[in-house]
Amino acid sequence: MEIFITGGAGFIGCNLADYHLGRGDRVVVFDNLSREGTEANLAWLRERYGDRLVFIRGDIRDFEALHAALPPDTARIYHMAGQVAVTTSVANPREDFECNALGTFNVLEAARAVAPQAIIFYASTNKVYGGMEDIAIIEEATRYRYHDFPLGIPESQPLDFHSPYGCSKGCGDQYTRDYARIYGLKTVVFRQSCIYGTRQFGVEDQGWVAHFCIAARLGRPITIYGDGKQVRDVLWIDDLISAYEAAAAHIDIAAGQIYNIGGGPENTISIWAGFGPLLEKLAGHPISVSYATWRPGDQLVYISDIRKAERELGWRPRVSVEEGIERLWQWIDQNARLFG
Repeated sequence: MEIFITGGAGFIGCNLADYHLGRGDRVVVFDNLSREGTEANLAWLRERYGDRLVFIRGDIRDFEALHAALPPDTARIYHMAGQVAVTTSVANPREDFECNALGTFNVLEAARAVAPQAIIFYASTNKVYGGMEDIAIIEEATRYRYHDFPLGIPESQPLDFHSPYGCSKGCGDQYTRDYARIYGLKTVVFRQSCIYGTRQFGVEDQGWVAHFCIAARLGRPITIYGDGKQVRDVLWIDDLISAYEAAAAHIDIAAGQIYNIGGGPENTISIWAGFGPLLEKLAGHPISVSYATWRPGDQLVYISDIRKAERELGWRPRVSVEEGIERLWQWIDQNARLFG
């Protein structure tokens, strides 16, 4: 099977590449290597698979390059490339638009022209729902929780593209969905919550679980924006890959659909009030942090309602928060040299 992955040297992309190469599939990775850690991830894939991995250095903003790189017999396109940080989008909204909105449009147009039979997966984000300021929140001792959504936010939640990042990712989200309706492409949108796992080079603006683990392991400073009681659902990388696989196996149902994909209500953690003690246990010592003011648009709670994916795709997360974070900590501990 022929697999094409934009952003295939990034965290999610390289794990997808590893999964497919391990199954014996042919994988083409299309990446501009602009993200921290991508060169290390590419070297890891090459060490494991040699010439079986096809790497093309290119940028999704370049339609001609995409068009030329995409094999006509591609079975699946995973569109994982893009600009990933809200803060960056605010500082440079044009670059954010070109990477996420124009880049996604280019991927869809290349697929329509070259490989219209391919299943196209788009990695969207819960940020398309905005700050959700109208949703009632209850404050507890160590976390916030929804008053009216005990099972999380469903796909029917109104879109509210707050921040340039929300706008650009939301644009790609809606284009991807509409290319199934208008052109009959087999597109699937995953509105992903916090994904974490090995090969993730998290930084303060993106990949917070890995960032906290890396900083704690290496003795680097950690800043908590707000009070640390914000809650997120988190999903281990292998569970995300199994969700993509489930959607491909049920593409007759999944084509043209949108799914909220995350850890769901059973896999939540407060950003520091809950995560801090767990991290201190793994580190074996107290971890000092500093606090700063809230960041604009930060959701007090985001939890995905994952029942649609369970109902239609037969998918559920398997790795618990505690197990996943321990796995990530061990990987960072064993690969500390990768982090400078």
